[in-house]
Amino acid sequence: MAFTLRQVQYFVAVAEHGTISHAAQALSISQSSVTEAVRFLEDDLGVKLFDRHPRGLRITHKGHQFLRHATSILSEVSGARRALELEGEEITGTLHLGVTSLMAGYVMSDLLARYRRANPLVEVSAIEDNGEYLEHLLVGGELDVAVMVTSNLNDRMALQVEILEVSPYRLWLPIGHRLVAQDSITLDDLTGEQLIMLDIDEMGEAAVKLLSALGTRPKIAFRTKSVEAVRSLAATGAGIALLPDLVYRPWSLEGDRIVSRDVSGSLPVVQVGMAWRKGSPLSKAARDFITIAQEHRSVRDRQK
Repeated sequence: MAFTLRQVQYFVAVAEHGTISHAAQALSISQSSVTEAVRFLEDDLGVKLFDRHPRGLRITHKGHQFLRHATSILSEVSGARRALELEGEEITGTLHLGVTSLMAGYVMSDLLARYRRANPLVEVSAIEDNGEYLEHLLVGGELDVAVMVTSNLNDRMALQVEILEVSPYRLWLPIGHRLVAQDSITLDDLTGEQLIMLDIDEMGEAAVKLLSALGTRPKIAFRTKSVEAVRSLAATGAGIALLPDLVYRPWSLEGDRIVSRDVSGSLPVVQVGMAWRKGSPLSKAARDFITIAQEHRSVRDRQK
């Protein structure tokens, strides 16, 4: 018997919450229902989706692979329902989109795919650049909407912003690092550690400011604009990284394990969202992109 959409939804909730109890609470169902759904999926797929440990569940490599498909399945179903609701209201014209480098791979790709399926007659013109330049284009009317980090906008008075996701910073460590075995990690524990910086979307600046708060100059081992390079370097022990949970994946391209841990204290968060010029009339193409992004956020919120 094939698995159901409901079982897929329960699996995604467990993957995002890390425990059966938290997932059940978020879904407003019994823990036994969630446990049964996960067990059925593992039996049906013939793979182990989670490793059990005293503090909850840790998603396996196979589980992480299935998670990407599972979230896509749920988004497709939501898009199919929406397409039927909007049948006969096809939108035409051009959509001018902006996106920052990090958002291009982790947020925009899925949104744009859903948008193109829903609006095949709309011509999409997209540009990737840094947040400051995208703000300039939005204010100047050269872009309809931009998907970007909205935590540090310069011109908030001129822009309308809608947050799609809030992602906390977490610590990335190689599997054998001394801090992995600690029950809790503080900012003081990071003193003297080599730092791998991701120099896109102001990620590196945020990490340096955070560690500078300790009163010591961070030891920067490597600067890169590649998230995959950060994963590979962190997994092989070249240094630690402080990055938003949004971009975390438990394995590098080479298959080396990366551990993500919370750090006690006041860590910053990254707000990912959409921005468009305040007071400017939006085309139907732009309005529908915003609607699709809002629906995508709602699906994620129901899973959390």
